[in-house]
Amino acid sequence: MNPGRFGLGPLGRRMLLAFVLVAVSSVALLTAAALVGVGRGMEVSQKADRQQATEAASNAAGAAYERIDGWAGADLSRAGAIAEAAGARLFVVDAAGASVGGGSGAPGGQGKGGLGPAGGAGVFEAAVTANGVVVGAVRLVYLTAAGTGARDVAWSWIAVAAVVALLVAVLASWAVTRRLTRPIAAMTSAARAFTAGDRSARAGVTGPGEIGELAHAFDSMAETVARSEQERRNVTADVAHELRTPLAALQAGLEELRDGLVEPSPHGLAGLHDQSLRLGRVVSDLAELSAAEASRVSVARAEVDLSRVARDELAVREPQLRAAGLVVDGRFDEPVPVRADSDRLHQAVGNLLANAARYCRPGDRVTVVVRSEGDQAVVEVVDSGPGIAADELPHVFDRLWRGRAARQVAGSGIGLAVAREIVMAHGGAIEAASREGAGTTITIRLPRSPASPREP
Repeated sequence: MNPGRFGLGPLGRRMLLAFVLVAVSSVALLTAAALVGVGRGMEVSQKADRQQATEAASNAAGAAYERIDGWAGADLSRAGAIAEAAGARLFVVDAAGASVGGGSGAPGGQGKGGLGPAGGAGVFEAAVTANGVVVGAVRLVYLTAAGTGARDVAWSWIAVAAVVALLVAVLASWAVTRRLTRPIAAMTSAARAFTAGDRSARAGVTGPGEIGELAHAFDSMAETVARSEQERRNVTADVAHELRTPLAALQAGLEELRDGLVEPSPHGLAGLHDQSLRLGRVVSDLAELSAAEASRVSVARAEVDLSRVARDELAVREPQLRAAGLVVDGRFDEPVPVRADSDRLHQAVGNLLANAARYCRPGDRVTVVVRSEGDQAVVEVVDSGPGIAADELPHVFDRLWRGRAARQVAGSGIGLAVAREIVMAHGGAIEAASREGAGTTITIRLPRSPASPREP
């Protein structure tokens, strides 16, 4: 989505057009309602004012009549002044409807019009009374319809306000549209770059509500994909490294035999056999890791005593541990029930013990501890071996990872990764604690099942 006109892409322009149409419709409707409402309100108000002015002129004419007890020579100047102030012409008629004069500037001679309501929206009439008797009437004739002047002024202000409101609405619509579409445009651009091979491409934007969450989720997804791809490359490189040495040794030995450079001998054939075993071990470890990862969705759970699992596995591995010159010890609570796959737990504990046998020095001690901690079942494999460097400790459970000291020992670096996958498949956690030169402790924590009552 490339920014175009107004700094917006196609979606942004459509959204802006929709917002503008809504704004124009709203402003037009409100303006029309305001014009009608203000016009009618002013018209009613001005009619009331004009009627009030007519009543005032009628009272003034009645007072003039009373002073001389007749219309002949009556001073109607005050009534004329009231009419003039109201912007109207004054006409005064007697009880018979004959014109008797007018105020200042008022034309004379209107003929007989009676005392009934006068026609026309600009004519207002009121009866003149003197001493409680109707003696005539006054008429105020306005040259403009009620509310015309004030309405024109009000409509001008409403029109200006409508234009300003429309401009503000358009600007606000543009700002909101840009804020909504900018993360989408950034994600589109990042997705295209990511697809083209740029694994560092990220949206890197924030936005309101769900759009901001979408941008964050996109960046997290891209980060995960990039990390997974890097891990895949690392695994490929590590596997290639592990396979390269035995393959090269096998190739060289077989070529020597093929070319007749050496005679077949039990010692030479044993070396080639050892290299083939090493290849088979790496392939087996990879298959084991793949199976362990698959176990996260296929674990056959049953009620298992973790103490018995650890004790049996220690008994199986004890010859290997003692052959490595290690002192073996075990401390087990009875029972420590868990719902788990017994075979997988045997595999995880066995990998920890095999790891200790491989890396500990002759004379080191290996202790297996199983205990309950609240609602958790805990297995600890503690050794007094050479330990792990602080900068290497966070990587001990990574696939095919081997520390600096471990590179001098045969192995694929998969055992602890397999143990981690098994433990995670059971909803547990595994952690390593170590200090270089002071031994290592690997701890497995699993959810504990309610303990069954012991038999008497």
